[in-house]
This record gives sequence, C-alpha cells and structure tokens, in this order.
Amino acid sequence: MPNYEELDKEYIWHPFTQMRHWLNEPQTIIEEGKGCYVKDAAGRWYLDGVSSLWANVHGHRKKEIDAAIKSQLKKISHSTLLGLGNIPSAQLAEKLIEIAPRGLAKVFYSDNGSTAVEVALKIAFQYWQNKGRKKKRKFITLANAYHGDTLGSVSVGGMDLFHKIYKPLLFKSIKVRSPYCYRCADNKAYPSCKIYCIAELRLALLENSADVAALIVEPIVQAAAGIIVWPKGYLKAAAALCKKFNVLLIADEVATGFGRTGKMFACQYENVTPDIMALAKGITGGYLPLAATLTTDEIYNAFLGDYAQKKTFFHGHTYTGNPLAAAAALANIALFEKEEVLKNLRPKIEFLRNGLSKFRELAHVGDIRQKGTMVGIELVRNKKTKEPYGWEEKIGIRVITEAKKRGVILRPLGNVLVLMPPLSITRAELKTLLDVTQESIASASSCSISLQQKNYVTP
Repeated sequence: MPNYEELDKEYIWHPFTQMRHWLNEPQTIIEEGKGCYVKDAAGRWYLDGVSSLWANVHGHRKKEIDAAIKSQLKKISHSTLLGLGNIPSAQLAEKLIEIAPRGLAKVFYSDNGSTAVEVALKIAFQYWQNKGRKKKRKFITLANAYHGDTLGSVSVGGMDLFHKIYKPLLFKSIKVRSPYCYRCADNKAYPSCKIYCIAELRLALLENSADVAALIVEPIVQAAAGIIVWPKGYLKAAAALCKKFNVLLIADEVATGFGRTGKMFACQYENVTPDIMALAKGITGGYLPLAATLTTDEIYNAFLGDYAQKKTFFHGHTYTGNPLAAAAALANIALFEKEEVLKNLRPKIEFLRNGLSKFRELAHVGDIRQKGTMVGIELVRNKKTKEPYGWEEKIGIRVITEAKKRGVILRPLGNVLVLMPPLSITRAELKTLLDVTQESIASASSCSISLQQKNYVTP
C-alpha cells in the first residue's frame, strides 16, 4: 500500500503553507468523508469543524447530491457555454435568481470565488465604459478585505500578509476602514457610536465618486479577516451611500452565501440588493468548483449592442457553467427547501451562541464574533490591553494541533480561531466541537483547565 503522506510531500505544493514546516512535520491525508466527518488514510475519523474550507453544506456523501451528479454523468459531463448552452446551467440560473435578493436578474458563471470577483470587477468597470463614463475606473474597498488571490481580487484586498509582496503588480484601490468594533481605531463602542466609521466611507465617496466604479464588500461578515461581524446598519448605510453617489455596490457573498449567516445570503439581513453579487464555495454544497456572478438587468443591458460597438463582455472560462457542477448546485438548493435548512438552523445557532459564552472565561479569549454558524474567536496575550500574540508564537496553529489530537479539524486565521461547521451538524456534534475547541484553546494557551479523555461522537 502506498505511503500517501510521502507521495504528498514529494510532489504537492500546498496553498497558504510554508512547505519547509509541512515537510518536517507529520501530516494528515484525508481518504474519505461521511456526514460531518472526514477520515484520514490511517483510518482515524475527525469532525470537520471548518466545512472543508467553508464549502461543505449538507455533509459529505449526501445522497441527493451524489445522485444528481451520477444522473448527469450518464448524460454529459461538460459542454462549453461559448456558443452553446446546456440544460443544468440554465435551470440553475433560474433558481439562483429566484433565491437571490430581489432585483438581481442575470447570471455569469465561472469557477471559484476569486474568478467570481474578477468577473464582478470587470463588469463594473466595463459597465461605466459602455455608458460613456470613462473616468469611473476606481474601486473602494475596506481595510482587512479579502476577495481572493487573482491579481484583480488582490488589488481590492487589504491583507498585507497575503498581498503586500504583489503590490507592484496591482492596480490601486481606495481603502477605508472596516467596522472592526473590537479594535476600533477611535475607541468608540457600538451602538452608542452610531456607526461612526461609516463617515470615512461617506468622505471617500464625496471626494472620489466621479472616478469610482464600485464599492466592493463582504456583506455583514469579513470572513478571512478573522470573522469580523459588522454592526447592524452598516451595510444598509453603505448601500444608501452608493446610490446617493452613483457608485455600484458589489457584494462578495462567496463565504457568507448559502446559509452560513443564518439567511440564504447575508445581504438579506438588511434588505439590500447589490448591483453585482459574487457566489462560490457553498453553491454546490461543497462538491465541485463553481462560481456565479449575478447582476441587475440595468447592468446587463449596458452590454447589449451591435458587434461593431464592441460592448460585449469578453470574458470566459473553459468550465464556465459546467453541467456536473450545475447539477450538484441544483441538488444543493433543493435540499435547502426539502429539509427546511434555514428554519432548522435557528436552534443550532442559538445553541452555538450559548456554548460560546463560556469561552469568555478563558484568560486568552479576547473577543468572540458570531453570525449564524460563522464564528471567530480572537486570542490575545493580554485580555485587558488586547495585546495580540506575536505571529511567531503560532497560537492558532498550536490550538488546531491540540484539536486534531482530540478528533476535530479546525483552521485558524492568524490569532483568530474559526469555527464554521456544515449546516447539517447535529447538536451532539456541535457540543463536541465546542468542548474540543475550549479544551484546545486552554491547553495551547496554558490556561488551567481539566482535560479528560472523552468518547466523542463518531460517524
């Protein structure tokens, strides 16, 4: 039997990974999945506490999605959308518009979150060019933003750790502060601050709107920034400012879409319809790569004209609208309706909230942020001063190492520990997730807590 860990280390270059450390440390190689669990090549099962990077929705090996893919395999696995259509992509487009915020009307397919954002940026830029507003070429984005890793999406990102080295390759965007209440630069407190930080966005629009094509945001939750949950009203205020200053609003719902926040899409919390919305991750239930960029008819119509006018959106991908992925996505959405996922999620969200309240007793937990099943636990060296751990201390890595020993897969964002389980997780599994996370934080940060051997739930 092959040694898969050796094969991995010999040939694979992993994303967001310092490979020197990867090669020198034992690694887990996943072989199988079932429900909310994954099994490694040695036969050990782990609770999937991050939904296989925030993508898995209904659990692994969900029979309805498996069946949809098998059924489509018997017909055709791929057919291009360049000059042709295919049935699953047409059916999915109709369904996406049905469940999306009212006013979105057209669907452009691509392959992943970064490409969905690239499509959004190019559409926003060309929209204004097609309308004769040639100066509107810039983008406003928030500090700590993360919209993907292609050069366009990095240009509207704000995470120096990931993006600084590529600065010479990027186009310039206008940065404004994010509503990061725990580390407010003005030491104000919500709600008494009345969303004070929106003033910076208002000023940026006042001074630059003639040159700005769009504001791009991750609505309600900035995920990769550390699950930064916005104060109520910020999104609605930002959307109103965009309308006032004639700037498009792009909502990047790659991480927040498909039930993660407790609603199908985060924009729906404040009844906001963006001009453009990017989707990926959970769109296929975590089965296959697929992304979609949704727009209004107003934007779509600006690209209509004679060939000679060259208003066409010259953009596309080989696997755009792939039938297999579209079939998986249709089955995924059907499950939301059949199993009343959002309704049944409410008590789980409350159970999670109640369980997280106990974490505040831990000496090195500075802040706990939650929206739906998206959770960020910010670990600090000093709770009173909010002094962060040094990057070299790898506190997040230490915690997830402890969690893995206890049978749970987690992944940190620096000093922020992220919990984002499949929406199908049971209360018993949620309790396991909470117990193991609490114990792992305590152990990794040298807090005094009694750690006992427990028989955790397995599939």
